[in-house]
Amino acid sequence: MKACACHILVKTEAEALKIKALLDKGGHFQQLAKKHSLCPSGKKGGDLGEFRPGQMVKAFDNVVFKKAILEVHGPVKTQFGYHLIKTLYRN
Repeated sequence: MKACACHILVKTEAEALKIKALLDKGGHFQQLAKKHSLCPSGKKGGDLGEFRPGQMVKAFDNVVFKKAILEVHGPVKTQFGYHLIKTLYRN
């Protein structure tokens, strides 16, 4: 199985919730990732490309491989901070 996902990584849950509220109001995921994400993938709109189960931390994998695609999930806490995760496809 493989999946493709993008995410926005921030330091605090409050910040993640603020960005999620913007997304809920029709904010553009890629633009918000470029502006706010601490991950190097932010420059590419949060795009992580394709990966398999086990390549990301467990909490991240659980969202990407088990939750609905094309929906923004989170905040999801990992050792890196708080993520908003959008799975683009799974196959």
